[in-house]
Amino acid sequence: MPRVAAESQEISLGGGCESPTLGELLKDLEDGHRKKDSGEDASVHHVLDLASPETRPVPFLLSFNNLCYDVKGKAASVKTLLNDVSGEVCDGDILAVLGASGAGKSTLIDALAGRVSSLRGTVTLNGEKLLKSQLLKVISAYVMQDDLLFPMLTVKETLMFASEFRLPRSLSKSKKMERVEALINQLGLRNAADTIIGNEGHRGVSGGERRRVSIGIDIIHDPIVLFLDEPTSGLDSTNAFMVVQVLKRIARSGSMVIMSIHQPSARIIDLLDRLIILSRGKSVFSGSPTSLPQFLSDFGHPVPGKENITEFALDLVRELEGSTKGTEELVEFNEKWQQNQSPRATPMTTPYKALSLKESITTSVSRGKLVSGSTSSNPISMETVSYANTPLVETYILSKRYMKNWSRTPELIITRLATVLVTGLILATIYWRLDNTPRGAQERIAFFSFAMSTMFYTCADNLPVFIHERYIFLRETTHNAYRTYSYVISHVLVSLPQLLALSIAFAVTTFWTVGLSGGLESFLYYCLIIYAAFWSGSSFVTFISGLIPNVMISFMVTISYLSYCLLMGGFFINRDRIPGYWIWFHYISLMKYPYEAVLINEFDDPSRCFVRGVQVFDGTLFAKVPDAIKVKMFDTLGNSLGTKITESTCLRTGPDLLLQQGISQLSKWDCLWITFAWGIFFRILFYLSLLFGNKNKRTSVC
Repeated sequence: MPRVAAESQEISLGGGCESPTLGELLKDLEDGHRKKDSGEDASVHHVLDLASPETRPVPFLLSFNNLCYDVKGKAASVKTLLNDVSGEVCDGDILAVLGASGAGKSTLIDALAGRVSSLRGTVTLNGEKLLKSQLLKVISAYVMQDDLLFPMLTVKETLMFASEFRLPRSLSKSKKMERVEALINQLGLRNAADTIIGNEGHRGVSGGERRRVSIGIDIIHDPIVLFLDEPTSGLDSTNAFMVVQVLKRIARSGSMVIMSIHQPSARIIDLLDRLIILSRGKSVFSGSPTSLPQFLSDFGHPVPGKENITEFALDLVRELEGSTKGTEELVEFNEKWQQNQSPRATPMTTPYKALSLKESITTSVSRGKLVSGSTSSNPISMETVSYANTPLVETYILSKRYMKNWSRTPELIITRLATVLVTGLILATIYWRLDNTPRGAQERIAFFSFAMSTMFYTCADNLPVFIHERYIFLRETTHNAYRTYSYVISHVLVSLPQLLALSIAFAVTTFWTVGLSGGLESFLYYCLIIYAAFWSGSSFVTFISGLIPNVMISFMVTISYLSYCLLMGGFFINRDRIPGYWIWFHYISLMKYPYEAVLINEFDDPSRCFVRGVQVFDGTLFAKVPDAIKVKMFDTLGNSLGTKITESTCLRTGPDLLLQQGISQLSKWDCLWITFAWGIFFRILFYLSLLFGNKNKRTSVC
């Protein structure tokens, strides 16, 4: 197995804190090595052998006592998910939590990982409380049940991006690559290293390999405590066994592994060190898997010779749950049995009680654990949150990852571009070379109304993007991989070039073919306002995807709001005709400003005439009257008005059309800046929705 070198940096901190910081531990460790090295100032390198069996595990003991967790049910009822659950696990061991669906397995894992609020009871590591400590984020990792991965990245790229997020910037890229290569070997992924993760439409790695990659992402920094929510769920027996084998190797490297699992096979049972079996939130067994047969036998239900012991135990629990008394008798028997077994547990726990948490973490860091340590300028403490990179670096890495994943789906890029081009070509062929007649003017207005609304509806295809990324984002930000605003900024930077390409494609397709006026200057503004429309529409859709996690509901909300914007934006009814109690919606309509902007860009030239002479009668009852009679009518009207009206007299210019449409309050540049501002506004709302609306924690009534 490759060996991994991790650099420890000098950290200057004042003392006085009751709880040691990781920075202080690193400093103490480095000072100790300097004494041995005769005062040399060079950085000290600590080497971790990921598979060295002769290395004695670092002594850690995680204990949890009397954990209770309740939630509100229907009709103000209270449901107990955890009821007085206790246990312990030390480094080098795997603790598995078993139970039927609804027994409280995932709740217990979440409680130990600090993802449950208002939890009663205590969770300590080497005697020090962890529940409300930021140190827990530094020394632990949490692997969710679902494999949340970017489908078009390879296994190596996925782990490399994880290393860039989680490992300190003091480590060179070559050392990060060494860590990734070592992890690939540790996870048994060497043959799949250059294979994409894949999804329903792209063939990739197998289910077991995906699960191991998911584990690898969260253990890239070599944590002391690893939590997993049903890591074998959905896998066949062979892949499930391979996953637990990997977890056993991780435990032997000096970590403690705590996981929930559903009906493990006999081979998996042999790899486990401790079991907790839950029934409706209560512990009905806690101890070594090897003691489970004796426990069941003492309870009066010996395990048949060829029966899987955990399956037999779970069947027994399920049978008791269906009885009148439930599992009360088994819970009471377990408490008495544990008390009788406690003297036997003393040899395991006694050696660890002599070590403090500071001493244990110091030893772990010296052996290369907790690779995501601190820098001298940003120490990780129990009161502050630390990130491995600066916001600028985070934004760069996020943008690079998104571009790499996005560039490997050319069919999506081509489809979106083709949609815009086809829409533009259809409009170009329908509104081909419009003239300056009254009908031509009305057709130009119709063209702009459809074109501008299309910009916004086209953006709706972005809805599923963040919804699919949501839980990846939650997993990564939970452990401080990057800042929320870095994620939002990277989203903006990646989307802007795509939107620019779409804007230019649509503008080139329609501007000259439809016969819009103004030349190059007008064309450039036309491109800008289309770009602004795409930007504001994309920002709105992104905000909705961050606010509403359900694809169908978010689609309904988006389409409904855009329809209201279309109704109130001035397309179908002029501003001065909108009822006073709805006029406020006119001003918050996203489509109002780009629509008015393109109309002003097209019709603001007073030298262009759209109604000349007898054209004023087009579309009226007098349209079929001979022109000679129309001329006589002009003479009569001219005499009444005191002016001369002929067949060449301009009766309506472009600005007159704008006034007829109720467009007189803003200039085209005002409309452009407001449209861009809408996009910025919705991006800020997107950031706030991520910051406050995506807390991945449970709530309770305790």
